[in-house]
Formats: sequence, C-alpha cells, structure tokens
Amino acid sequence: MDTGHLLGSGRSADVYALDDSWVLRRYRDEADATPELVVMSYLSAFGFPVPRIGPPADGAGPGDLVLQRLAGPTMAQALMAGSLDARQGGEMLATLLRELHALPPRLSPDPEVRILHLDLHPENVMLTERGPVVIDWSNTTEGPPGADRAMSALILAQLSLTPGFPAAEGVRILLTALLTAMAGDGGITPDDLAGAVARRSADPYLSVAERAVLGTAAALVAAHGS
Repeated sequence: MDTGHLLGSGRSADVYALDDSWVLRRYRDEADATPELVVMSYLSAFGFPVPRIGPPADGAGPGDLVLQRLAGPTMAQALMAGSLDARQGGEMLATLLRELHALPPRLSPDPEVRILHLDLHPENVMLTERGPVVIDWSNTTEGPPGADRAMSALILAQLSLTPGFPAAEGVRILLTALLTAMAGDGGITPDDLAGAVARRSADPYLSVAERAVLGTAAALVAAHGS
C-alpha cells in the first residue's frame, strides 16, 4: 500500500501522511494495533480528546492504524518554543489524567479500576485548535489510577536527570507542577511508584541513559510526596 511521506518516528512506530485528513501509524514489529483502537473508540464516545479513527486503509496489516491528522505542535514543542509555560504544562497533564480516570473502565467490574494511558508525557499530547489531544495509546491497559500518575511523573523525572537533555530545568518545573496538581487526585503511593519502576525497567525501548537514571528518578518522585 502507498503509505505517503513519513511525518515522524517514535520508538516503536512510524507515522505517514495518507492525505490532508488522515495519517497511518505503523508498528515496525507489526504489533497488533487493535487493542488501542478499541480503547480510543471507547474514550471518544465519552468525549475524551483522542484522534478520530479513520477507515482501514487498503492492504493494511495488524500493526496499522489510520488516525485523524492533527494540526498543532506537541506539548513538548510548545514548551521548547516558549508558547506554553512549564507550570501550565504540568497542570494540563494532571487535568488530562484526572479526566481520563473519571471515566468508567471498559472491561473491569472493579469500581477502583480505570483505563490507563501509561505513557502520558509532553510528546504524547498534541495542542490543537480544539484543545489538547492525547495520542499513542500503545501501552493502554486498566488498573489503579495511581499507576498512571506514577508513570507520567517517573518519565518526566528521568528526562530531567538524563545527561545532555536540553530542557532539563523546564522539565523539573513541569514535574513539580504535575506532582502538586496530582496530589489532590490521590497522589502516588509507594506501590504505584514501584510498579512504574518495574514497568519502565522492562521497557525494551528504554535508552541506556534513561535506564541509568531510573533509580534516581524514582527517588526524586518519592521525595516530593514525603
């Protein structure tokens, strides 16, 4: 199939322009994209900001997902450009997590369980005319909301400590704002944080630099709640 030109690449997938309205997100290892498609459809029905899902492309494989082509920068780009304040960014991430966790789970009968994104950070939020839109649901599952809060905080803490990262000071401000805003939503328990560390440790796409600061990053997150 004609995938169009490459718009961007992540750790496990590439995004191609199909036309002015749609993009193709393709996993390089051909992982099945069906689970995230189902979750995004469910969340969209509740009005949570996710990209619209398009019709399957001719010749599409299990790792292909046709999605709305969004116009606007990522939150990370806006932060780097100075068009979004780091404190506002942290509060925006906390709000998105809060709104996600306010929705009922799709599968679990447990009233304490919610749908989790488990990779919500500035690269996975697009700032569009209709507001922030959450992308990349490849890690989605269901579980306690604290697990999602812990993962977002841990990812930001790792970034802030990674040698050579160009916006480390801004990320620390963002992290502090996020942790402060999340405190009223239940915060992060030691078990939440331990689970996030275990999940990050098992991530095959984690860089050597990110893996080296994982323990220090966890301590940084824990220190905020102590």
